[in-house]
Amino acid sequence: MSVSFEINAVARSDAGKGASRRLRRSAHVPGIVYGGHKEPSLIALEHNDLLQHLEHEAFYSHVLTLQVDGSGEKVVLKDLQRHPAKPFVSHVDFQRISEDEPIRMHVPVHFVNEGSAKGVKLGGVVSHYITEIEISCLPKDLPEFIEIDLTTMDIGQSVHLSEVPLPEGVSLAHPPVPDLPVVIVHGGHGGVEEEGAAGEEAPEA
Repeated sequence: MSVSFEINAVARSDAGKGASRRLRRSAHVPGIVYGGHKEPSLIALEHNDLLQHLEHEAFYSHVLTLQVDGSGEKVVLKDLQRHPAKPFVSHVDFQRISEDEPIRMHVPVHFVNEGSAKGVKLGGVVSHYITEIEISCLPKDLPEFIEIDLTTMDIGQSVHLSEVPLPEGVSLAHPPVPDLPVVIVHGGHGGVEEEGAAGEEAPEA
């Protein structure tokens, strides 16, 4: 992993909506840490510090170090609640991890060489249908993203879930049923697909 993240938090004992509102008014975010064969723990984080971390795409699919009152543990971000109308984070969930136990995470899909794809050069248009994929792996194998190279994709070609190239030690969290398309190169206006359709003879009346 190319980057690392450390989040500072403090333990809290007050629960409920009233306590959460008081935390938010003091520029803090209420949160919870669970899993790892331990009891859930209530925490509070400084809002601005969390926002700075959230600016990095890798933060969402990375093993993080959570420091709670000076005691560190390895976690992953599992849920994030935002205010519906304001740029505020209202709640955050972290899951503890064990190095020898697989975790399930949603990781982003990066589409590379789209502009130089064979089908694009012929006038085709790339459509992204899935932009993140849920995977299963050990924490040490967790990728920041999944990369799909579009260089050789021609018009009419696609990549489905079962065809996504996954790093060693990483698998899909669920069987690809149905085997949904992740990316497709469609014919552009006046492209190969449309020309073929226009060339068909109309049935006799």
